[in-house]
Amino acid sequence: MTSSSLSHDVGEQRRRATVPDATVARLPLYLRALHLLAEQGYETVSSEELAEAAGVNSAKLRKDLSHLGSYGTRGVGYDVTHLVEQISSQLGLGRRCSVVLVGVGNLGRALAGYGGFANRGLAVDALLDADEATVGQQIAGLTVRHVDELGEVAGPGSIAVIATPAAAAQEVCDRLVAAGVTSILNFAPVVLSVPAHVDLRKVDLAVELQILSFHEHRKAAGADERVPAGASA
Repeated sequence: MTSSSLSHDVGEQRRRATVPDATVARLPLYLRALHLLAEQGYETVSSEELAEAAGVNSAKLRKDLSHLGSYGTRGVGYDVTHLVEQISSQLGLGRRCSVVLVGVGNLGRALAGYGGFANRGLAVDALLDADEATVGQQIAGLTVRHVDELGEVAGPGSIAVIATPAAAAQEVCDRLVAAGVTSILNFAPVVLSVPAHVDLRKVDLAVELQILSFHEHRKAAGADERVPAGASA
């Protein structure tokens, strides 16, 4: 490796370390919007256009992109291709990332068959389950392996997805951590305990639906309050 390459890598590592978590959470939104804009023929995009496509305000977007060293060109905006490359690099999508999915029930099968992962540099490479009737089945082009083989397919550098029933999730999580996995996405409806060095994110569909139910209830209550007494709704 040349000194210039080493200097570039060190610079990238420092920049990545200084990007706020809130900004990191929005980068995939910007990347998705940029891909859609590119498909529509955009070569450059203004901060206002990109912000609208991503569903954020333009001031926040400009501040987020400044953490990547991207400020756009006054009167022109951002080069779409270059910004895609910058954000993809920041998200580590330049290297192929292996995804291991544990739990191949209805949700797990849907996740395994979702084509959007591969399009974004993330490929589901292994499916595991404890159900003997499921093990050996072909799903999304992969053969389901027994969860006891977890240590053979998961390790440092892997991202693990847990889609098991709640009762099994913590044990699976512990086995993943023991195998060296440090990034886990949990779909099981349970709070998992992990060591400090493990990044854990949770997606609870029931919680999200309950939050929407709250907002619907509040809107309905507001509508009732606006109906004059004695008037029919």
